[in-house]
Amino acid sequence: MQTDFLIVGGGAVGLTSAEALLQAGYRVTLVERGAVGQEASWAGGGILSPLCPWDYQESVTRLAQRGMNMFTDAAAMLHDATGIDPEYQRSGMLLLPPYQAALASRWCEQHQVALQHVNIADYLPENSHARQGEGLLLPEVAQVRNPRLLHALRAHVEMQGGVILEQHEVQKFEIAGERVVALQTTRGKLVADAYIVAAGAWSKMLLGEHALNMDIRPIRGQILLFKFDTPPFQQILLRQDLYLIPRRDGHVLVGSTLEDVGFDKSTTIEARDSLLQRVCEIFPDWHGRQPIQHWAGFRPGSPDNVPTIGRHPRITNLYANSGHFRYGVTMSLASAELLVNEIEGNPQPLPIEEYRWR
Repeated sequence: MQTDFLIVGGGAVGLTSAEALLQAGYRVTLVERGAVGQEASWAGGGILSPLCPWDYQESVTRLAQRGMNMFTDAAAMLHDATGIDPEYQRSGMLLLPPYQAALASRWCEQHQVALQHVNIADYLPENSHARQGEGLLLPEVAQVRNPRLLHALRAHVEMQGGVILEQHEVQKFEIAGERVVALQTTRGKLVADAYIVAAGAWSKMLLGEHALNMDIRPIRGQILLFKFDTPPFQQILLRQDLYLIPRRDGHVLVGSTLEDVGFDKSTTIEARDSLLQRVCEIFPDWHGRQPIQHWAGFRPGSPDNVPTIGRHPRITNLYANSGHFRYGVTMSLASAELLVNEIEGNPQPLPIEEYRWR
């Protein structure tokens, strides 16, 4: 099998990296330890924004904003090309108190992000306990339905000639001198001209000693899913670190936890009860309503949510696109753009020093 790039990892970051490389004219093979799009990207809620962007450093919001701005055209293209609707929509995000109003207003003004001070009662149903007072509305915040986005990305990668190999768990990078010469997998050896690690929470473990100072670890997040006949509200709701995401068909996602428990993907009664209690503080009539699903996923946790993107400092044909923490889908298109620019030596659209492999 002749290929220019082998990408390890079949989530949103791996798939968008494959897309960008295929569009640049390269031959691409993507290798996934399980099934494509079934880990962190599938498990996430699909909010295309940092929850409160003023809480993050510029390297995070800069990359997230560029990715967000690329999604409108990308989602439309994927829908047209594949017939699969990622359900991209600018639903807006309503922040319920408490929040830092002055900090939010200052940040949004500096970054030219739309922000509105609104009457909460105009947005929540009458049975809500959170209708009193003022909220902050970020009207341009969009969402996608992650499983549908991943299906569309996979279909489009294959339509462009990309090869996807599932159930190929990488066991070892074979390195000679300053180059990777092969990947050892559970299904045999794979060879390419260059290699990209986009394996999310598994990236550091896969690289072993070659990870150097890459600091990526699994952070478990648990989410509940509810179903209504029609959406009970229209905007994404955020109260501190609790979010509720309404889908077009009446599903509502509620999340999420942040748990440093290693590679333990089990769900817990404690997390379920905590999320339910916090939801009922906003919507008391949800008391007794049971979620139709409860799942967990591993975010690729990294210091300050800053991903590692670019060439390995010692191995000339090894690259990373990993460690996006909570914002892999949001940052995916922009991260792929930065990666391909580095590979081809093209000018970058934004400063990249903070994303470099240390």
